[in-house]
Amino acid sequence: MSSNLPVNAARIAEDIDALARLTEPGRPWTRRVFSPLFLEGRAYIEARMRAAGLETRIDAAGNLIGCRVAGGEARAVLMLGSHSDTVPDGGRFDGIAGVVAALEVARSLAERGVALAHDLEVVDFLAEEVSPFGVSCIGSRGMTAQMPETWLTRRNESGALGDALVSVGGDPAVVLRLSPPKIAAFLELHIEQGPVLERQGRDIGLVTGIVGITRFEILVEGRPDHAGTTPMDARADALVAASDLVLKIRDEALRLSRKPSHFAATVGEFVMAPNAANVVPGRVRLLVDARAERRPDMEAFATWLDQAAKNVATAHGAAISPPARVSDSEPIACDPHLFAVLENAAKSAGMTTLPLVSGAGHDAAWIARVAPAAMIFVPSRDGRSHAPDEWTDNDAIARGAAVLFEAVLALDAEPEMTKT
Repeated sequence: MSSNLPVNAARIAEDIDALARLTEPGRPWTRRVFSPLFLEGRAYIEARMRAAGLETRIDAAGNLIGCRVAGGEARAVLMLGSHSDTVPDGGRFDGIAGVVAALEVARSLAERGVALAHDLEVVDFLAEEVSPFGVSCIGSRGMTAQMPETWLTRRNESGALGDALVSVGGDPAVVLRLSPPKIAAFLELHIEQGPVLERQGRDIGLVTGIVGITRFEILVEGRPDHAGTTPMDARADALVAASDLVLKIRDEALRLSRKPSHFAATVGEFVMAPNAANVVPGRVRLLVDARAERRPDMEAFATWLDQAAKNVATAHGAAISPPARVSDSEPIACDPHLFAVLENAAKSAGMTTLPLVSGAGHDAAWIARVAPAAMIFVPSRDGRSHAPDEWTDNDAIARGAAVLFEAVLALDAEPEMTKT
């Protein structure tokens, strides 16, 4: 099928392979944001943008933007993009596929001599993945004036986030004064990161919405004691209490996941002290990652979690802090009109489609708060992602890029769109 597409599948594979080679030795595929390898990947992408005739710049939020200027009256842009940073030990396609597909749309438009009425921007958003400063979607939040001011002073062993932003070409003095750009439509291609499309044999996932993500920090305080001399019935073991809470969180998430709407909860961070074989654990820190398609489900989970922590504390003689929300984003619906445009583009090319909710966060979720936005997914082998064996066939990415290409043409030609 790829030979009949309006995009060049070989070029897509070439770019993805080139970026995949930029990884830490022995750690496929690791190119963390702000690292020298990340900057090397950025340089490659920028060079490819320029070769495609795009005008490149880094905005104050550290996003790499390639613009295909239409000329004429200034109007809202058509924007495509994703991210090029990876999680540790995973991410050969996560984000990268969306950036390369967007770039290929721009190249194919130029090769065909297509003149658009709108400027077309291809964006590599900064730090979609959780950064070394513990926060994510830095570029998309910054671009859309949704970055908390306190983020710039967040620190790790290398310094402050504001300084790291400068290192990639951003400007912390300007980013907090940004106004959201005029975006007529934003489209993002992404690998599914789940098994549904592959299991059902569908070409394209049409994303109806993106879950809200809330992270809760819980501290469990027990009493450290000698592991050999303290009787079993005289302990306040923080790890036992925390483990009981983890299992209860799993069971509640399973219950909520059986609803028609998407819900998931994970205890992704678990730190124990003093972490010694001969000491009864005295303190445990949990970080709970909860994701919900519907906000009422998240609020119900938060209420349940607060009571569950109290019950576990009582049962085990431990002190458990009320779960604290360390981050919180509400679910977002994708734009219905853009959904229909993408659906028509896929079906006119003979591709099969399936509506899906995204259980992962994406830059599109932040763009959608200020402009019309939508996403398409392409299949992931065995649903694997954030792992070394993450894989999506190149033909699948090319099909997705073809859908983006046709959607850009359709949107650019809409009478109401040309007025924006």
